[in-house]
Amino acid sequence: MTGNTSIDRLELLRTFVRIVEAGSLSAAAEQLKTTQPTISRRLQALERSLGLQLLQRSTHSMQLTGDGERCYGYGKALLESWQEMEAELQGARDEPRGTLRVQVPHAFGQDQLIAPLSEYLGRHSKVAVEWLLHDRRPDFVAEAIDCAIQVGVVDDPAVVAIPLGEVPRIVVASPTLLGDRPMPASAEELAQLPWLALRTYYHDEVALTCLTDGQHHRFTIQPRVSTDSLYALRNSALAGLGACVCSAWIVAQDIAEGRLVQLVPQWQAAPLPVYLIYPYARRYPAKLRLFGELIRQRMPLLTGMHRASSGERRS
Repeated sequence: MTGNTSIDRLELLRTFVRIVEAGSLSAAAEQLKTTQPTISRRLQALERSLGLQLLQRSTHSMQLTGDGERCYGYGKALLESWQEMEAELQGARDEPRGTLRVQVPHAFGQDQLIAPLSEYLGRHSKVAVEWLLHDRRPDFVAEAIDCAIQVGVVDDPAVVAIPLGEVPRIVVASPTLLGDRPMPASAEELAQLPWLALRTYYHDEVALTCLTDGQHHRFTIQPRVSTDSLYALRNSALAGLGACVCSAWIVAQDIAEGRLVQLVPQWQAAPLPVYLIYPYARRYPAKLRLFGELIRQRMPLLTGMHRASSGERRS
Protein backbone atom coordinates (compact mmCIF):
# COMPACT_ATOMS: atom_id res chain seq x y z
CA MET A 1 0.00 0.00 0.00
CA THR A 2 1.46 3.36 -0.98
CA GLY A 3 1.63 6.39 1.25
CA ASN A 4 -0.93 8.23 -0.89
CA THR A 5 -3.36 5.32 -0.62
CA SER A 6 -3.01 5.39 3.17
CA ILE A 7 -3.77 9.10 3.25
CA ASP A 8 -6.74 8.60 0.92
CA ARG A 9 -8.18 5.85 3.11
CA LEU A 10 -7.80 7.98 6.21
CA GLU A 11 -9.78 10.78 4.54
CA LEU A 12 -12.42 8.30 3.39
CA LEU A 13 -12.72 6.98 6.93
CA ARG A 14 -12.98 10.50 8.31
CA THR A 15 -15.81 11.22 5.85
CA PHE A 16 -17.63 8.02 6.85
CA VAL A 17 -17.43 8.91 10.56
CA ARG A 18 -18.78 12.39 9.81
CA ILE A 19 -21.68 10.90 7.78
CA VAL A 20 -22.67 8.70 10.71
CA GLU A 21 -22.42 11.50 13.27
CA ALA A 22 -24.15 14.10 11.09
CA GLY A 23 -27.00 11.70 10.28
CA SER A 24 -27.07 12.18 6.51
CA LEU A 25 -24.84 12.67 3.49
CA SER A 26 -26.14 16.19 2.95
CA ALA A 27 -25.42 17.23 6.56
CA ALA A 28 -21.91 15.75 6.32
CA ALA A 29 -21.33 17.61 3.05
CA GLU A 30 -22.35 20.89 4.65
CA GLN A 31 -20.06 20.37 7.64
CA LEU A 32 -17.12 19.34 5.45
CA LYS A 33 -17.83 22.23 3.05
CA THR A 34 -18.18 20.05 -0.02
CA THR A 35 -21.00 18.62 -2.14
CA GLN A 36 -23.27 15.67 -1.48
CA PRO A 37 -22.10 13.83 -4.65
CA THR A 38 -18.50 14.14 -3.40
CA ILE A 39 -19.49 12.66 -0.03
CA SER A 40 -21.35 9.85 -1.81
CA ARG A 41 -18.30 9.06 -3.97
CA ARG A 42 -16.05 8.92 -0.92
CA LEU A 43 -18.43 6.54 0.83
CA GLN A 44 -18.60 4.28 -2.23
CA ALA A 45 -14.79 4.32 -2.50
CA LEU A 46 -14.45 3.25 1.14
CA GLU A 47 -16.99 0.47 0.67
CA ARG A 48 -15.17 -0.76 -2.43
CA SER A 49 -11.78 -0.70 -0.70
CA LEU A 50 -13.16 -2.75 2.20
CA GLY A 51 -15.40 -4.98 0.08
CA LEU A 52 -18.27 -4.25 2.47
CA GLN A 53 -21.59 -2.41 2.51
CA LEU A 54 -21.45 0.07 5.38
CA LEU A 55 -24.78 1.86 4.97
CA GLN A 56 -28.22 0.88 3.75
CA ARG A 57 -29.62 3.92 1.97
CA SER A 58 -33.06 4.77 0.66
CA THR A 59 -34.66 8.00 -0.49
CA HIS A 60 -35.66 9.04 3.02
CA SER A 61 -33.48 7.06 5.42
CA MET A 62 -29.98 5.83 6.16
CA GLN A 63 -29.04 2.94 8.44
CA LEU A 64 -25.74 1.36 9.43
CA THR A 65 -25.20 -2.27 8.52
CA GLY A 66 -23.56 -4.59 11.02
CA ASP A 67 -20.25 -4.10 9.20
CA GLY A 68 -20.90 -0.37 9.20
CA GLU A 69 -21.35 -0.30 12.99
CA ARG A 70 -18.05 -2.12 13.47
CA CYS A 71 -16.32 0.13 10.94
CA TYR A 72 -17.63 3.22 12.72
CA GLY A 73 -16.33 2.00 16.09
CA TYR A 74 -12.89 1.15 14.75
CA GLY A 75 -12.77 4.29 12.60
CA LYS A 76 -13.72 6.62 15.44
CA ALA A 77 -11.00 5.13 17.66
CA LEU A 78 -8.43 5.26 14.85
CA LEU A 79 -9.14 8.91 14.07
CA GLU A 80 -8.95 9.86 17.76
CA SER A 81 -5.61 8.06 18.03
CA TRP A 82 -4.37 9.84 14.91
CA GLN A 83 -5.41 13.22 16.32
CA GLU A 84 -3.74 12.39 19.62
CA MET A 85 -0.54 11.44 17.79
CA GLU A 86 -0.59 14.70 15.83
CA ALA A 87 -1.18 16.69 19.02
CA GLU A 88 1.66 14.86 20.77
CA LEU A 89 4.12 15.36 17.90
CA GLN A 90 3.17 19.00 17.46
CA GLY A 91 3.05 19.66 21.20
CA ALA A 92 6.50 21.23 21.27
CA ARG A 93 5.33 23.90 18.85
CA ASP A 94 1.78 23.98 20.27
CA GLU A 95 0.74 26.56 17.70
CA PRO A 96 -3.04 26.80 17.34
CA ARG A 97 -4.27 26.25 13.81
CA GLY A 98 -7.36 25.18 11.91
CA THR A 99 -11.00 26.14 12.39
CA LEU A 100 -12.62 26.56 15.80
CA ARG A 101 -16.42 26.13 15.79
CA VAL A 102 -18.00 28.07 18.65
CA GLN A 103 -21.72 28.31 19.48
CA VAL A 104 -22.68 31.49 21.33
CA PRO A 105 -25.98 33.12 22.46
CA HIS A 106 -27.47 35.54 19.93
CA ALA A 107 -27.18 38.73 21.96
CA PHE A 108 -23.81 38.01 23.57
CA GLY A 109 -22.42 36.70 20.30
CA GLN A 110 -23.32 39.85 18.38
CA ASP A 111 -22.20 42.30 21.03
CA GLN A 112 -20.15 41.61 24.15
CA LEU A 113 -18.16 38.65 22.85
CA ILE A 114 -16.86 40.28 19.66
CA ALA A 115 -14.06 42.03 21.59
CA PRO A 116 -12.53 38.83 23.05
CA LEU A 117 -13.09 37.08 19.70
CA SER A 118 -11.11 39.84 17.96
CA GLU A 119 -8.34 39.57 20.54
CA TYR A 120 -8.16 35.79 20.06
CA LEU A 121 -7.92 36.05 16.27
CA GLY A 122 -5.36 38.84 16.58
CA ARG A 123 -3.13 36.57 18.65
CA HIS A 124 -3.49 33.44 16.50
CA SER A 125 -3.22 34.13 12.78
CA LYS A 126 -3.51 30.46 11.73
CA VAL A 127 -6.92 29.96 13.33
CA ALA A 128 -10.28 30.72 11.73
CA VAL A 129 -13.47 30.80 13.81
CA GLU A 130 -16.98 29.73 12.84
CA TRP A 131 -19.14 31.90 15.13
CA LEU A 132 -22.54 30.18 15.39
CA LEU A 133 -25.38 32.18 16.96
CA HIS A 134 -27.91 29.95 18.77
CA ASP A 135 -29.67 30.18 22.12
CA ARG A 136 -30.44 26.43 22.18
CA ARG A 137 -28.26 23.76 23.74
CA PRO A 138 -25.33 22.76 21.50
CA ASP A 139 -25.15 19.40 19.71
CA PHE A 140 -21.40 18.89 19.77
CA VAL A 141 -21.33 15.69 17.71
CA ALA A 142 -23.91 16.36 14.99
CA GLU A 143 -22.71 19.91 14.34
CA ALA A 144 -18.98 19.33 14.97
CA ILE A 145 -18.90 22.13 17.57
CA ASP A 146 -15.68 22.52 19.55
CA CYS A 147 -17.10 24.57 22.41
CA ALA A 148 -20.06 26.72 23.36
CA ILE A 149 -20.82 29.64 25.63
CA GLN A 150 -24.07 28.95 27.45
CA VAL A 151 -26.19 31.26 29.56
CA GLY A 152 -28.14 29.38 32.22
CA VAL A 153 -27.73 26.16 34.18
CA VAL A 154 -25.69 23.36 32.55
CA ASP A 155 -27.36 19.98 33.09
CA ASP A 156 -25.41 17.80 30.63
CA PRO A 157 -23.15 15.42 32.63
CA ALA A 158 -21.04 14.66 29.53
CA VAL A 159 -19.46 18.11 29.25
CA VAL A 160 -16.85 20.16 31.05
CA ALA A 161 -18.53 23.35 32.31
CA ILE A 162 -16.27 26.27 33.23
CA PRO A 163 -18.00 29.21 34.98
CA LEU A 164 -17.22 32.48 33.21
CA GLY A 165 -19.33 34.93 35.16
CA GLU A 166 -22.87 35.92 36.05
CA VAL A 167 -25.30 38.25 34.28
CA PRO A 168 -27.16 40.54 36.73
CA ARG A 169 -30.84 41.07 35.78
CA ILE A 170 -32.67 44.26 36.65
CA VAL A 171 -36.13 45.74 36.20
CA VAL A 172 -36.30 48.56 33.64
CA ALA A 173 -38.90 50.63 31.82
CA SER A 174 -39.07 53.65 29.56
CA PRO A 175 -39.92 57.01 31.16
CA THR A 176 -42.76 57.25 28.61
CA LEU A 177 -44.36 54.13 30.13
CA LEU A 178 -44.44 55.75 33.57
CA GLY A 179 -45.79 59.05 32.25
CA ASP A 180 -46.99 61.19 35.16
CA ARG A 181 -47.28 58.33 37.62
CA PRO A 182 -44.68 58.25 40.43
CA MET A 183 -41.78 55.83 40.28
CA PRO A 184 -42.67 52.51 41.93
CA ALA A 185 -41.37 52.51 45.50
CA SER A 186 -41.75 48.79 46.23
CA ALA A 187 -41.74 45.43 44.48
CA GLU A 188 -45.50 45.17 45.08
CA GLU A 189 -46.12 48.30 42.99
CA LEU A 190 -44.35 46.78 39.98
CA ALA A 191 -47.27 44.40 39.44
CA GLN A 192 -49.48 47.37 38.48
CA LEU A 193 -47.39 48.14 35.36
CA PRO A 194 -47.79 46.68 31.86
CA TRP A 195 -45.17 43.96 31.39
CA LEU A 196 -42.97 42.34 28.78
CA ALA A 197 -41.59 38.79 29.04
CA LEU A 198 -38.40 37.07 27.93
CA ARG A 199 -39.93 33.63 27.63
CA THR A 200 -36.54 31.87 27.77
CA TYR A 201 -36.32 32.80 31.48
CA TYR A 202 -39.73 34.07 32.58
CA HIS A 203 -43.19 34.21 31.04
CA ASP A 204 -46.17 34.67 33.36
CA GLU A 205 -44.43 35.30 36.69
CA VAL A 206 -41.70 37.66 37.91
CA ALA A 207 -39.51 36.59 40.85
CA LEU A 208 -37.32 39.20 42.57
CA THR A 209 -34.94 39.25 45.52
CA CYS A 210 -34.15 42.23 47.74
CA LEU A 211 -30.40 42.92 47.77
CA THR A 212 -30.49 44.46 51.26
CA ASP A 213 -32.23 41.73 53.28
CA GLY A 214 -32.65 38.73 50.93
CA GLN A 215 -36.45 38.79 50.93
CA HIS A 216 -38.22 37.28 47.92
CA HIS A 217 -41.26 38.59 46.09
CA ARG A 218 -43.25 37.01 43.24
CA PHE A 219 -46.15 38.33 41.20
CA THR A 220 -47.97 37.15 38.10
CA ILE A 221 -47.98 39.10 34.84
CA GLN A 222 -49.91 39.04 31.58
CA PRO A 223 -47.21 40.21 29.17
CA ARG A 224 -48.16 42.54 26.33
CA VAL A 225 -45.16 41.21 24.38
CA SER A 226 -43.51 37.84 24.95
CA THR A 227 -40.28 37.13 23.06
CA ASP A 228 -37.24 34.86 23.06
CA SER A 229 -34.94 37.68 21.86
CA LEU A 230 -33.07 39.88 24.32
CA TYR A 231 -32.76 42.59 21.66
CA ALA A 232 -36.52 42.50 20.96
CA LEU A 233 -37.20 42.74 24.70
CA ARG A 234 -34.94 45.79 25.04
CA ASN A 235 -36.42 47.50 21.99
CA SER A 236 -39.97 46.85 23.22
CA ALA A 237 -39.06 48.46 26.54
CA LEU A 238 -37.54 51.45 24.70
CA ALA A 239 -40.80 51.80 22.78
CA GLY A 240 -42.69 52.13 26.07
CA LEU A 241 -44.64 48.89 25.69
CA GLY A 242 -43.96 47.64 29.20
CA ALA A 243 -41.55 47.02 32.05
CA CYS A 244 -39.24 43.99 31.89
CA VAL A 245 -36.55 42.01 33.65
CA CYS A 246 -33.48 42.48 31.47
CA SER A 247 -29.78 41.62 31.50
CA ALA A 248 -28.01 44.63 32.99
CA TRP A 249 -25.30 44.79 30.32
CA ILE A 250 -27.66 45.30 27.39
CA VAL A 251 -29.43 48.30 28.95
CA ALA A 252 -26.48 49.94 30.77
CA GLN A 253 -26.03 52.69 28.16
CA ASP A 254 -29.79 53.22 27.80
CA ILE A 255 -30.01 53.86 31.55
CA ALA A 256 -26.96 56.14 31.52
CA GLU A 257 -28.47 58.23 28.71
CA GLY A 258 -31.99 58.34 30.17
CA ARG A 259 -33.80 56.22 27.57
CA LEU A 260 -34.63 53.63 30.25
CA VAL A 261 -34.85 53.84 34.04
CA GLN A 262 -34.10 51.10 36.54
CA LEU A 263 -37.08 50.47 38.78
CA VAL A 264 -36.75 49.61 42.49
CA PRO A 265 -32.97 49.06 42.19
CA GLN A 266 -32.83 47.19 45.49
CA TRP A 267 -34.91 44.40 43.90
CA GLN A 268 -33.35 42.23 41.18
CA ALA A 269 -33.99 38.90 39.51
CA ALA A 270 -31.56 36.03 40.13
CA PRO A 271 -28.39 36.46 38.02
CA LEU A 272 -27.83 34.06 35.15
CA PRO A 273 -24.64 31.96 35.19
CA VAL A 274 -22.50 31.91 32.03
CA TYR A 275 -20.38 28.85 31.18
CA LEU A 276 -17.86 27.74 28.61
CA ILE A 277 -18.74 24.12 27.82
CA TYR A 278 -17.16 21.40 25.69
CA PRO A 279 -17.17 17.59 25.64
CA TYR A 280 -14.77 15.84 27.98
CA ALA A 281 -11.68 14.42 26.23
CA ARG A 282 -8.23 13.15 27.16
CA ARG A 283 -6.56 15.93 25.20
CA TYR A 284 -7.66 19.26 23.77
CA PRO A 285 -6.20 21.06 20.73
CA ALA A 286 -4.31 24.28 21.32
CA LYS A 287 -6.96 26.33 19.48
CA LEU A 288 -9.57 25.28 22.06
CA ARG A 289 -7.35 25.52 25.13
CA LEU A 290 -6.16 29.03 24.28
CA PHE A 291 -9.68 30.23 23.46
CA GLY A 292 -10.85 28.90 26.82
CA GLU A 293 -8.04 30.65 28.68
CA LEU A 294 -8.74 34.00 27.02
CA ILE A 295 -12.52 33.92 27.40
CA ARG A 296 -12.17 32.92 31.06
CA GLN A 297 -9.99 35.99 31.66
CA ARG A 298 -12.04 38.47 29.63
CA MET A 299 -15.65 37.54 30.44
CA PRO A 300 -15.74 38.98 34.00
CA LEU A 301 -14.37 42.28 32.63
CA LEU A 302 -17.20 42.81 30.14
CA THR A 303 -19.76 45.54 30.79
CA GLY A 304 -22.40 44.52 33.30
CA MET A 305 -20.85 41.15 34.17
CA HIS A 306 -20.07 39.80 37.63
CA ARG A 307 -17.43 37.22 38.45
CA ALA A 308 -18.49 33.57 38.67
CA SER A 309 -19.21 32.27 42.15
CA SER A 310 -18.26 28.60 41.59
CA GLY A 311 -15.42 26.55 40.15
CA GLU A 312 -15.04 24.21 37.19
CA ARG A 313 -17.37 21.26 36.93
CA ARG A 314 -16.37 18.07 35.14
CA SER A 315 -18.50 15.08 34.39
